[in-house]
Amino acid sequence: MTSPAPSAPFPSAAATPSADTLDVLSRLADVIESRKGGDPDKSYVARLFHKGTDAVLKKVGEEATEVVMAGKDAAAAPSGEHRHALIGEFADLWFHSMVAMAHLGVSPREVVQELARREGLSGLEEFALRKTLAREAGEA
Repeated sequence: MTSPAPSAPFPSAAATPSADTLDVLSRLADVIESRKGGDPDKSYVARLFHKGTDAVLKKVGEEATEVVMAGKDAAAAPSGEHRHALIGEFADLWFHSMVAMAHLGVSPREVVQELARREGLSGLEEFALRKTLAREAGEA
């Protein structure tokens, strides 16, 4: 007898995080922030900041593409190896997104607050609300 196929390529792991997610993001944001003005020869993040906005945002785009490719691999051939690679690519994307956020003056707390604001809203309702607000802003 065979087991039913999972609804997703990988079932969620029932892991207990050792630290609150927002605390981890806040600590990482503090480290990233501390690299501003740092020596580009001694810090990868300082080097990205030193290269400027285009380089920072290009890195986010590269990491997003790597998530897409790893996701396709994981969906096509589910395995522990592909899952590990996908998690690593998501971590890279989050990290580089946080570097971009710091470069552009956006805090993780602001993004989490926006996610909380959207919680419970239908994606379609939220999208319609944004369109209405944008249209109203254009009329002002």
